[in-house]
Amino acid sequence: MTRTRIKICGLTREADVDAAVAAGADALGFVLYAASPRHVPLARATALARRLPPFVTPVLLFVNAALDEVQRAAAALPQALLQIHGDEPPEWCAALTRPYLRAARVSPQLDLLDFARRFHGAQALLLDAHVEAYGGGGKVFDWSLIPPSVPLPVVLSGGLNPANVTDGVLRVRPWAVDVSSGVETGKGVKSAELMRRFCIAVREADDRLGA
Repeated sequence: MTRTRIKICGLTREADVDAAVAAGADALGFVLYAASPRHVPLARATALARRLPPFVTPVLLFVNAALDEVQRAAAALPQALLQIHGDEPPEWCAALTRPYLRAARVSPQLDLLDFARRFHGAQALLLDAHVEAYGGGGKVFDWSLIPPSVPLPVVLSGGLNPANVTDGVLRVRPWAVDVSSGVETGKGVKSAELMRRFCIAVREADDRLGA
């Protein structure tokens, strides 16, 4: 059993970036989607990412962006992982020249195994709730919809918080977990205490699985 990685998404403030790192996050997400309340411009995301120490990965989140926009952002922050979170087709993702996560909005109508096959070039699948917006809705989806043999690493997302993430790790056993609204006091405003408790809850799950 390897430890579950932790991604905290939707960072907008320096103090929150520092607190997320101190809490034990492995990756921090910056939303480059103008319609999101957690949106930051590329220059701001780049400045925030400069605060990250070695081995903490910045992640740039895009929703239905133009390919050249994504490529410009990737060039500005070459150490970043890309997160593709909209309705982008497989051929669009195949044109990316950088490692990426592919988000899947899970519902009973989604064939997740077929989705994974079509996006086989992704580093991992980020499984989120199917909501009207593209993520950040604080809604948990039915984890039983995840088949036991997804052929890519799974990042569990969607409504996670310090109270339910231990159960999520124990039940799904994902490679990583992703949280945004579950550690906030307001949209884009993170709580250092909630981030700390979230990371502790993930480690508790890992300890129980290891035992």
